[in-house]
Order: sequence, then C-alpha cells, then structure tokens
Amino acid sequence: MEHFHDHLLKGCLYFTANQLARSMTKLAEDEFRITGLSPTYAFLMIAVNEKQGISQKELGEVLHITPSTVTRFIEKLQAKGLVYAEQKGRMSLIYSTEKGKELQPDIEKAWLNLYDRYSNIIGEQTGIELTEQLFQISNQLEGKK
Repeated sequence: MEHFHDHLLKGCLYFTANQLARSMTKLAEDEFRITGLSPTYAFLMIAVNEKQGISQKELGEVLHITPSTVTRFIEKLQAKGLVYAEQKGRMSLIYSTEKGKELQPDIEKAWLNLYDRYSNIIGEQTGIELTEQLFQISNQLEGKK
C-alpha cells in the first residue's frame, strides 16, 4: 500500500528534482575521482581551457554561480596550480596553467564515463530528452526564453 507521503513526494517537482540532483551528483563524483576535482571544478576547467582569459563574470554566467562562489572556486584551482589570474583594469581574467591544460583529457574521459553510466541505466534517448526538458524548464523557471 502506498502511503500519502510517498504519493506527495512522487508528485512534487521540488523533491524529485532534488532527489535526481543527489543521484546525479553521486554518479558524477564517482566518475570525476580520476581528475582529482569535483564535477563543478572540472566544468570550470573546461570553460577556462576552452577560452583562455575568460573573465570571472563570464565563468559565473556559464556555471550559474555567484561572483563570490566563482572567486572561491578560482582560489582553490589556483592553490592546486591549475589556473592563474591576471588583472586587466577591474576585470580578473583566468588562464590555465600547463598542469591545468594537461588535465583536460582526464576531464573529458570523466564526462564520457558519466554519460555512458547514466545512459546505461536510464537509456541514452531518455537521458537526451530529459536533459533537454530540464534545461528548458530551468530557463522557464528563471524567466528566460
């Protein structure tokens, strides 16, 4: 017999979205161990490796995180010797070190492993469709078109 709270949780976007986020975070953290970085730090490294001299403001927009969080992330990656910052006027521009660039293949391998892992569990097409839907819904909830 299904309890009322089970029905309520299954029918609540807030709780199911958070449950999905926790499940995906666990899978991602498992796969990203090979990089020595969390998935979010790895994504930041991809952005910097792709665009040397990316501004902290742009990184915040790409990752949907606040300026203070970007600063904290950059400081941690600097401490690991993966990025460095240069001031240009009032802007802080971020560049990869050689060590940061050398990490790119491991980061790409972790992303592919994560994709394969969840695709094997839920099906590749379901993963693609769900990702598109979640992206659109997030934008709608944030008031974007």
